[in-house]
Amino acid sequence: MSAGPPQTTAHPTNRSTSATIPPIIMRYLIAVCDDLGADLRPALAHVGLDEAVLQSTDLRVSYRQGSEVIRCALQLTGSDHLGLRVGARQHPTAWGLMGFALMAAASLRDAVETGVRFQNLSGAMVMWSAGQPDEGFTLWADQPDPAVDTGVGTFLVQEAFASVVTVTRHALGPEFRPRHVDFTFPAPPDTTPYAEVFGCPVRFSAARNGLVFPAAWVRTEMPGRDPVTFESLVTLLDGQLASRRTRQELLEVLEISIAQSLPDVPTFAEQARRHATGERTLRRRLAECGTTYEALVDGVRRERVELLLRRPDATLTDIARQAGFSDVRALRRAIRRWHGMTAVELRGTVHSS
Repeated sequence: MSAGPPQTTAHPTNRSTSATIPPIIMRYLIAVCDDLGADLRPALAHVGLDEAVLQSTDLRVSYRQGSEVIRCALQLTGSDHLGLRVGARQHPTAWGLMGFALMAAASLRDAVETGVRFQNLSGAMVMWSAGQPDEGFTLWADQPDPAVDTGVGTFLVQEAFASVVTVTRHALGPEFRPRHVDFTFPAPPDTTPYAEVFGCPVRFSAARNGLVFPAAWVRTEMPGRDPVTFESLVTLLDGQLASRRTRQELLEVLEISIAQSLPDVPTFAEQARRHATGERTLRRRLAECGTTYEALVDGVRRERVELLLRRPDATLTDIARQAGFSDVRALRRAIRRWHGMTAVELRGTVHSS
């Protein structure tokens, strides 16, 4: 697949791994795991979530929380095709206002480009872009975090393309088939589920994850097209996107403040004073983002530890001090909680990656 398409609709750049996303994937993942006899609720509790909380339309799940839950789901189910199952369960109405906007768009191409534009409102955990290379109108899915482990990365791309195809069939009919679908990961032992979901040639070990639409389908009018409704929904989505940016900026500012202060961590009261706001207001704003100050501190420390572990000359004592832990024992406990392994095992993992 061409990696340098012209006329590209760009995805947001430098997406943070702490970015907040709607919990759509988590809700479908729970349902699929239930079908497979795997209880995902302890994993949700471990990252500070529960099934009731996930029903809130205002909740935002961090990329880190989502990745940890997915990793646990893969271990519990042992399924190589879990992402395909989750994507194939979805419906455009689950995507909220954006789902309705896609159905009201003029053509399939307009719907796809609208989805790319408002991807941060849809619950996507990949970075979408679309363009028109030689092979035809293409939708690409890139990983927001290049260091994501292989299993989670495979799940995310499986889910992304399976959901696009499933939602398109809901809108245009079951006869829709992509021209072909490309995945960067190697072919699994059993490719039958891919043929069942996509109904088209599927290529593995490709240069980039991409889904190519047949030209005739790109021009197809959406059955629910309505220009007035579409414009009204786009206006609402623009407002939501602006609000999301404000929230994300708050998280990024706080994370930078914490990272620059390590090994000391500013108290919550100090952060409130720096932002010229009250503690109650700041706590409410963080709750609207689906997180807490303690979770942000924990995330920044985790990233600092993982970075320092890549330095062969850094001892655990050095790392504990620089990441703001009271001693090496506290550091070891944190690594066990984050990764389910010892500090020595994690160091071997980061050096081999």
